[in-house]
Amino acid sequence: MKNSYALVTGATSGIGLEISKDLAKRGYNLILVARTKDRLDSLSSELANEYNIDCDFFPSDLTLINSPNEIYEYTSQKKYNVNILINNAGYALPNAFHENSLEDEEKCLRVLGTSVIALTKKYINDMISNGGGKIMIVSSVAAYAPASSLQSLYGPVKTFMNRFSESLSFYNKYGISSTAVCPGYTVTNFHTASGVQAEMDSVPGFLKKSAKRIAQEGVDAMFKGKKVSVPTKTWKVIVFLLKIIPHSVFRLVSGLLAPGRYDDI
Repeated sequence: MKNSYALVTGATSGIGLEISKDLAKRGYNLILVARTKDRLDSLSSELANEYNIDCDFFPSDLTLINSPNEIYEYTSQKKYNVNILINNAGYALPNAFHENSLEDEEKCLRVLGTSVIALTKKYINDMISNGGGKIMIVSSVAAYAPASSLQSLYGPVKTFMNRFSESLSFYNKYGISSTAVCPGYTVTNFHTASGVQAEMDSVPGFLKKSAKRIAQEGVDAMFKGKKVSVPTKTWKVIVFLLKIIPHSVFRLVSGLLAPGRYDDI
């Protein structure tokens, strides 16, 4: 469709950056969303020039409650038809639950949860009117894992996001599909930004996957209309085991799969 765009949140680093590059390579016009204007500006020009696409950007901090409204208003004013929505932005708090302030927890929940719901709600009506669309929610293998002592809200929110994405399958009759992409450990700046890089450094190398591979498998799954994608065979096997192994048994191997996350508080 003329003037069609893919909107990507958290577009300037990690999985979001690789998703943006992957979509640009496939010829899709982009709207990049992240907090840092300078980085957005340079990346937008880079992708537009390299892949001969239209690429715009909008600086936004999704910890702020009105940010989804501002993003939608901007794209509406520009008359962009957003038929691909990539809800990728995310981070986690490093401390135990009792050590985080309520304000910090609320901000994190906005980025991981309520902003995803708000942006989806904004754009899904346009997708219905325009005859279809694709939605991706970048979730996590943490959605399947037992509750952990660190980042205690992260896993539960990702479980919620998986269920939310699944509920959007009722819009298939309008040509709309939603895919929850659930990566395992991915080599990005996420762990440094979330204050758990030491734990990430302790993870065996075979469990760490590149952001580029995660993005490619996730985008492929989205275009195929899959409800859930767990990128890489390694993490598919681990998720399968997480579904059948009792949580008490998982604790015995948690030092390998999730260093530090199941330590006593």
